[in-house]
Amino acid sequence: QVQLVESGGGLVQAGSSLRLSCAASGRTFSSYAMGWFRQAPGKERELVAAISWSGYSTYYVDSVKDRFTISRDNAKNTVYLQMNSLKPEDTAVYYCAAGGGWGNRPAINDFDYWGQGTQVTVSS
Repeated sequence: QVQLVESGGGLVQAGSSLRLSCAASGRTFSSYAMGWFRQAPGKERELVAAISWSGYSTYYVDSVKDRFTISRDNAKNTVYLQMNSLKPEDTAVYYCAAGGGWGNRPAINDFDYWGQGTQVTVSS
């Protein structure tokens, strides 16, 4: 089992950058695929980015490609989401999640463990 704690959210202006961090407990962090999800009020939770256990494979939803970068440091049991050129539509609670991996494309059902979330608000 793994426990996840997100940090780094906040209130920023459009065009700004933020880096989210997710610290994981447990000695098996390096065996998990990791993902960042977000949920805006009244909307379903959506996968933003995912990274395989090795870091070799990554996935991004189209709306964040070329703006967001997911990375991991297995020595520090931490996964990051670097968010650049933020837009008001990026406003949401961002969740970190861990799972066993995915097939052709990651999906919410591939992730078993979840953090509490961190709020990101982008003003126009």
